[in-house]
Amino acid sequence: MGCAQAKPSMHSPPRGLEQLKLESGYVARDDQHVRPRRSTGQRPHEQREKNNARRLSYDHAYRDIIHERNLATTRKSTKTAIHEEELIDGWPKWLVDNIPREALAGLVPKSADSYDKIDKVGSGTYSNVYRARDRDTGKIVALKKVRFDTSEPESIKFMAREIMILQKLDHPNIIKLEGLATSRMQYSLYIVFEYMQSDLTSIISRPDMRLSEAQIKCYMQQLLEGLQHCHERGILHRDIKGSNLLIDKNGMLKIADFGLANYFNPEKKRSLTSRVVTLWYRAPELLLGATDYGIGIDLWSAGCLMAEMFAGRPILPGRTEVEQLHKIFKLCGTPTEDYWRKTKLSTTFRPPYTYRSNKKEAFRHFPVSSWRLLNVLLALDPANRGSASSAVQDEFFRTSPLACELSELPVVHKEDPETVLVLERRRHKIQQRSQSQKERKKKIIEAEETKPDNAGSYKEPKKSRVTTVFTLLEPGSTTTTTTSTSSSTSKPTEKEIETPQSSPRSTESDPNATRNINNRPPLPNARRSRANNSKKDAMNRLSRVQRSQSTKDFRDLDHKKFHKLRDVVE
Repeated sequence: MGCAQAKPSMHSPPRGLEQLKLESGYVARDDQHVRPRRSTGQRPHEQREKNNARRLSYDHAYRDIIHERNLATTRKSTKTAIHEEELIDGWPKWLVDNIPREALAGLVPKSADSYDKIDKVGSGTYSNVYRARDRDTGKIVALKKVRFDTSEPESIKFMAREIMILQKLDHPNIIKLEGLATSRMQYSLYIVFEYMQSDLTSIISRPDMRLSEAQIKCYMQQLLEGLQHCHERGILHRDIKGSNLLIDKNGMLKIADFGLANYFNPEKKRSLTSRVVTLWYRAPELLLGATDYGIGIDLWSAGCLMAEMFAGRPILPGRTEVEQLHKIFKLCGTPTEDYWRKTKLSTTFRPPYTYRSNKKEAFRHFPVSSWRLLNVLLALDPANRGSASSAVQDEFFRTSPLACELSELPVVHKEDPETVLVLERRRHKIQQRSQSQKERKKKIIEAEETKPDNAGSYKEPKKSRVTTVFTLLEPGSTTTTTTSTSSSTSKPTEKEIETPQSSPRSTESDPNATRNINNRPPLPNARRSRANNSKKDAMNRLSRVQRSQSTKDFRDLDHKKFHKLRDVVE
């Protein structure tokens, strides 16, 4: 007879299901097969499918993580290799491709990471200026961060032109270019300058002091000599104003911010934009739309600054171009017909009224010797303004008082960040020292208070420091006072004190009397006598500051007014 295989029971669970139930927590380890929990509303095969799907998702997630890690490592190594390949003579390839090579000639490539930014000191339309410290030398410099965008050719053009102009100029009254720094993480270029302490606007706007004639002459000489150096090399600054004239800690004036500067050639005229120079210092031909101009626009700005130094405020503060033109015409007078015909400028903004020159009235408080130079620099016709070299030779600089020395110029001094850091560290050390001294004194006092008395019979706890009890008495009353100033081996003594009437040292009650007398400094003899007594010496130890202050307070008291306090029992 053969053996027939039994049919699987319909009620027996499928193979492997018990293990899934145990892992999923549907049944206890010791229990037999139970039906799925009702709270889930799922059947056994649905739960199995769900667990399988979860396992698959975990496997896929793990594989994705491993893949991303490998990919990141590959990208990092590739990026490093590419970055090393993109350096050309130490400069990033994106910089070399957009700036002429002659602009980088003579400059040492540096990274922006070699400077520590301290704070932001200025901002402009195309750049921000930061005060920073060179990590290698510790020198404080100014970093001008240029917004570099390869999609805007004009911004790249301005940046390259400024670098080339600064390399071409070398004068004590012109800011010095110290180098360039690039950021490897992004397209950022930093132009490194020497750091200056202040600017001419801060000097002029001081409310407490007005510049003297000798000081104004010194500033004007430096400004005109710097402009002379620029104009002789065919460079127009095109943005002369007080905030662009920096002053170092020695009083030296330096022309800065050549972002709008450009080349010019008197023999070869070429069209230039009229949208230059800040409004208050903009020449009238620029306001009228002139595109063919020269050194006259810088000289007009210098004349506005000269008058501003005498007046202590801007002389032509217009809000719009039309208002600025009318302020100029009211000061200098309405241009003549020859002016319009010669300059060939638009007559759209020609004033409806005829104004006479008002310079003499406007400059009546200025020195008479300055009138001629101001008339020349603020002439409507740019051909009548002369040149920077002729302005330096003007009679104004040869009359008394002569230009002062640099040491006599005012300086708005700003603390060096390194000095501030040293002072902060010193204050912190002093605070830590004083705090440790207080904690040490507190521990000594607590140790003295908690130390048991060797006598054993006298159980009264000791008082901190030298305890002096003053009892305020009414006239005619008597009492006794007990002080614990003896050593730990003896009991305190009780003495009867005389009444305030009979005591020659009786005092009047004063709110500071107790504090002052308690803190009085020990006498030299008493200090010597306590040298061998460590406990008393510890209890009476006071800092120098406390002693000097308490001595001052004690001496300032009026001893004739003490008549209610009892004498001190030593």
